Amino acid sequence: MPALPGETLPLNARTLAEHAKRVPVPAYDRRLVTTGIVHIGVGGFHRAHQAMYLDTLMNEGTALEWGVCGVGVMPADRRMQQVMTAQDGLYTLVVKHSDGTWQPRVIGSIVEYLYAPDDPEAVIAKMTDQATRIVSLTITEGGYNIDDTSGGFDQTNPAVLADLKPGALPRTAFGLIIEALWRRRNLGVPPFTVLSCDNLQGNGRLARRMLTAFACLREPAIGDWIDQEVPFPSCMVDRITPETTDADRAEVRERLGIDDRWPVVCEPFTQWILEDDFPAGRPAYQQAGAQLVSEVEPYELMKLRLLNASHQAMAYFGYLAGYRLVDEAARDPAFQDLLLGYMNEEATPTLLPVPGIDLDTYKHTLIERFSNPQIRDTIARLCAFSSDRIPKWLLPVIRQQLATGGEMRRSAAVVASWARYAEGIDEDGQPIEIVDRLRDTLTTRARCQRDNPDAFITNRAIFGDLAENQRFLDAYRSALASLRQRGARATLAWLTTQSKSARN
Repeated sequence: MPALPGETLPLNARTLAEHAKRVPVPAYDRRLVTTGIVHIGVGGFHRAHQAMYLDTLMNEGTALEWGVCGVGVMPADRRMQQVMTAQDGLYTLVVKHSDGTWQPRVIGSIVEYLYAPDDPEAVIAKMTDQATRIVSLTITEGGYNIDDTSGGFDQTNPAVLADLKPGALPRTAFGLIIEALWRRRNLGVPPFTVLSCDNLQGNGRLARRMLTAFACLREPAIGDWIDQEVPFPSCMVDRITPETTDADRAEVRERLGIDDRWPVVCEPFTQWILEDDFPAGRPAYQQAGAQLVSEVEPYELMKLRLLNASHQAMAYFGYLAGYRLVDEAARDPAFQDLLLGYMNEEATPTLLPVPGIDLDTYKHTLIERFSNPQIRDTIARLCAFSSDRIPKWLLPVIRQQLATGGEMRRSAAVVASWARYAEGIDEDGQPIEIVDRLRDTLTTRARCQRDNPDAFITNRAIFGDLAENQRFLDAYRSALASLRQRGARATLAWLTTQSKSARN
């Protein structure tokens, strides 16, 4: 049914031809697309990144055998199931340029969606099917079930224990993958490739280690076979993709006439570096702009320690200074000085040579990306789940700089800003909503800082023995004291003065 002027239509397969009058839609016949990839953890990032690369290939007339079956395993994924079902897997992707230019398109590469809590057997069957040759993941840091203290697999997790009960159908992401792999092995079907797309150093190696450990708890033979036979390439992914808001939905309706329950907005920049280890086959990702390499680690460290750690540097200082949007903080000269100082003097010395990348250009591009006013990425998003992020993105920089005698004053100040933020009260006395799986522990320790400045940093489960390093401790204590006495903005000025003095 055609839309009247000013009218909106829901987004689904039946209305696609009508939407094509206003916005680019899949140029391929989606009825010909078959599933070759199962992706666990379909959210905004996956839809702005991996699914977009596949849609690009499909629009060129290739990769039609690489359609995506999305899988949700968490209670919060119920809503995605409802949206994907109602919209036949279609959604609007809007690339927002800093000058206000919009680049919308409808993505069609997700052709199925399964919600594991409703029917785990259907998910296992889909992954067991020989047509499935890649199972990819964006399940966040918490999905890897890492023990905070040992760094190994957390065998005490109730969800893991439930999966391991005799006769139980698995419900965790790793449990589902293990069952499907073992069934394929018993059927004589080659294993699929497990592709982690999460922001974790060595994500492929980490996925192998955690998944194999889980499998060994079920039966050592399964773990041994997975370790020997299943490929786990690492990859580095990058595209700033803020959470979709009601304002985004309204704007898509008003500008495009599309009633999309869950559109995705993102920045223009996108990067995907993959280790080329796909024995069962893969799409020609390189034809859509991805880079296939033999070793991802240099690119991975560059991204985690420059982009992700810089986000943490902006997050807590920014919130305490009164900013609520990332672009507003990123355009502040004081924050630019913090970020460039951290990247140039602290993070860059810890990096490996990065083939084909001009690091100076990359760092200034990051500032430009953070400053894009159209993205409206929130400081609160950057502040969430800090206990998963800081130990993986920032603490390795601190430890390496301490080991080599390098500069780490700004990094220590970022940790101190997290400690101050974790108190849960801002500089105006207003409450801060702490979003973290360790919220209660973090807040309890942070609120003891007035009497014991080291209360937060002596949490060995997060910081290990870092508080025993006097050089770090001195820098951390000084920054925390400044934050408490002067506030965030004055502390940034103090850091600049301290850094200039150290150079002279």
